[in-house]
Amino acid sequence: MSAIARYFSHVGIRVLGYDKTETPLTLKLVEEDMDIHYQDDLNYIQGLSLNKAETLVVLTPAIPKNHQEWAWLKEQGFQILKRSEVLGLLSKAYKTIGIAGTHGKTTTSSLVAHILTQSAQKCNAFLGGISSNYQSNLLLHPHADTLPAANQYCVVEADEFDRSFLTLHPFYSAITSTDADHLDIYGDHDVMQESFLAYANRLQEAGTIFVKYGLDIANQLQVNYRTYGLNEQADVYANNIKINKAEHIFDLHWGHTIIANLSLGIPGMHNVENAVVASAICLLAGVTVDELRLALASFKGVKRRFEYIINTPNRVYIDDYAHHPEELNAILGSVKRMYPDLPLVIAFQPHLFTRTRDFLDGFASALSQADEVCLLDIYPARELPLPGIDSALLLTKITAPKKALLSKLDLVKHVAETKPILFLTLGAGDIDALVQPLKEALL
Repeated sequence: MSAIARYFSHVGIRVLGYDKTETPLTLKLVEEDMDIHYQDDLNYIQGLSLNKAETLVVLTPAIPKNHQEWAWLKEQGFQILKRSEVLGLLSKAYKTIGIAGTHGKTTTSSLVAHILTQSAQKCNAFLGGISSNYQSNLLLHPHADTLPAANQYCVVEADEFDRSFLTLHPFYSAITSTDADHLDIYGDHDVMQESFLAYANRLQEAGTIFVKYGLDIANQLQVNYRTYGLNEQADVYANNIKINKAEHIFDLHWGHTIIANLSLGIPGMHNVENAVVASAICLLAGVTVDELRLALASFKGVKRRFEYIINTPNRVYIDDYAHHPEELNAILGSVKRMYPDLPLVIAFQPHLFTRTRDFLDGFASALSQADEVCLLDIYPARELPLPGIDSALLLTKITAPKKALLSKLDLVKHVAETKPILFLTLGAGDIDALVQPLKEALL
């Protein structure tokens, strides 16, 4: 949403917005001359005296259905479009690169955008996270005014939530994963898989889609596709992977070509996999091997995706957006491989009552890999509480040697008292507001 807001602001349109919680991102948008408010207040929205003919309302599915401002705008006949519809319209004129998947799409799309930006190709990009290289989730082509739109790449996240990605017609695309998620929307995994298949088949005729090796969806595709991954049976794969602290070095097998000793600027085996598909797309898009090599090494990642908050010889603190069992398994597995001798302490904020209910055992199993688990209450986002579904229930199923259900204030106090050597904060809610206080508590 904020990338779209930044785009409209960039082209000179006044932008106003609502969010449930004040965050560093919303404060940054205010600095960029956008008006942000945090209360569902009819008096506020009515007092703006908006001109219907000159106002577009952009709606994210995260807004609860009982939101009063939304209801009033709908009753008054304002033009309301979903975020995905607006993204589809904005990207329609460009050669779109869409990155889909239940996990990995933010890092992969940011990496694609970074590689293209560092090459002669350049691109526009609407990203789902803040790129650490550019401190923004919006990238604009430096020659946007002189180069025809059809000759410009536009990188977007193809979001499966609410079938949002079905507004896109990508030229290059990727599907990183199709694990069960958003079952409150889809009902069951098979229906969600059908939606991914529908997205894949929206590929433009001359385009190519890359599908992670092993996904069943590949057998059903009616478009030009290639597989990728860490398995040598894939069409594009990485092997000879070496880990040197936070640096991951690998060989990329691309057809009959081997590009040896590529160095990735961020850690994590799952990110090597993301780098494989990002590299494949960018090589198809015209990036040279030398440009690719330099761009991979200089990639700093995405805020809240394996982000080092503290990284010293005596202490490591990592913050990550992981909010699904498979994402937790990926980051916890990577951290344990990188720091095998350090006790792992994590703080996790579950996201959504329905997701906690649907994957309760998966969350418990993933979190039990830690030596100590500090659990926060569930972040509800758009949902109302579900009877019997809470963090206390999840805590009973976690088998880590140490575990506790803490308030946000008590978490900061606990970390200040115990000062863990290897510490992670995990979750997609507002746990990021605790990053700075936790950092100070650890120093």
